[in-house]
Amino acid sequence: MKSTFAALRIRNFRLFAVGSLVSNIGTWMQRVAQDWLVLTLTGSAGALGLTTGLQFLPMLVLSPIAGVFADRYSKRKVIAVSQAVLGATAGLLGLLAITGWVAAWHVYVLAFVFGSAAAFDTPARQAFVNEMVPRDELPNAVALNSASFNLARMVGPAVAGVMIASLGSGVGATGWVILINAASYIAVLYSITLMRSADLAPVERLPRAGGQIRDGLRYVRNRPDIMLVMAIVFSAGTFGLNFQMTTALMATRVYDKGAGEYGMLGSILAVGSLAGSLLAARRAVARQRLVVGAALAFGTAVVVAGLMPSYLTFALMLPICGITALTLITGANAFVQMATDTQVRGRVMALYLAIFMGGTPVGAPLLGWVAEQYGARWTLVGGGALTIVGTLVAVAVFARTQGLTVRGMSTVPAVPVAAELVAD
Repeated sequence: MKSTFAALRIRNFRLFAVGSLVSNIGTWMQRVAQDWLVLTLTGSAGALGLTTGLQFLPMLVLSPIAGVFADRYSKRKVIAVSQAVLGATAGLLGLLAITGWVAAWHVYVLAFVFGSAAAFDTPARQAFVNEMVPRDELPNAVALNSASFNLARMVGPAVAGVMIASLGSGVGATGWVILINAASYIAVLYSITLMRSADLAPVERLPRAGGQIRDGLRYVRNRPDIMLVMAIVFSAGTFGLNFQMTTALMATRVYDKGAGEYGMLGSILAVGSLAGSLLAARRAVARQRLVVGAALAFGTAVVVAGLMPSYLTFALMLPICGITALTLITGANAFVQMATDTQVRGRVMALYLAIFMGGTPVGAPLLGWVAEQYGARWTLVGGGALTIVGTLVAVAVFARTQGLTVRGMSTVPAVPVAAELVAD
């Protein structure tokens, strides 16, 4: 148990972890409130899918640029600016909802702005962990970041659901929850100001030069082992990891539940995610076999969840979805980070984020359309099946080009990256 929380002995990381936990709870509260706000304003699964897609579209478009920023500028300053923008965006949406002036197009625009700030924040935060802790503590530190994120995922949706229900389940109720998230970003900003600069170990910054984004793309293109992992996470991220939307649709459309029960589903899902994060803190190696196996297990769990006959049985499947998803995410992140040369790691990880989360703008609207045409269950059954198919195709292509079997896939020392890129 002591080794699981070893990185918390470092003061700067401990401050960062506490601030991140507060902010992550607020973020998950807003996710529930924003989804409920869209459903209240429109009653449309398509509108919910569009909102999710717009929020993650910047990750696809801006991640290559954000990776250069993370390598070129002070990560501490990039985090501070992005957190301030995130807080201001949440504050504006909350005020619009409380005053009753909010319209669906406001949510669309602000979701895009929110996603743009998050596109710069996420790679900078991941890389900043390297400056706070020594290398031998890095696996533990980033796994604890993942655990913090998923602990917040347990608390935030439940609190949001109870608040929205107790305040009348209307537009104004969602506004108060979103304002709490706006205030939560103060915790991260304050924790950064309290850090001791002398205890940080800044890495050498990337000098200005042309073609740096192309260099990162060329590097990945010449690494089929990394491309395999990216293809798998693209399939899972595009079609399977849309729980923000799919659980809302299952709760309201299939099981006829309200905001409280919907919020509880997010917390139940996070139980498995938290378990997966804590297991990652003890993992010594990262294997492609683990990524492949976890992706197939995750896709199967999602399909089974979509077939569950009742709210209770659906809820019981969600921890299995959570633990398989986090095993896939941490394994994939660990392999890509540790298999990549230090000089291009920021750009490669940003490209990884673009592929992993950038598929959501395609997958979320598509699944929203599927829900409208065929029913909410098919968002999970179809999404899980496409995850399985995408994984098998990626493995077959890789095995043919490399002349390998799954048993012969690569292994690298593990340094898992924070799983907050699932939905942050």
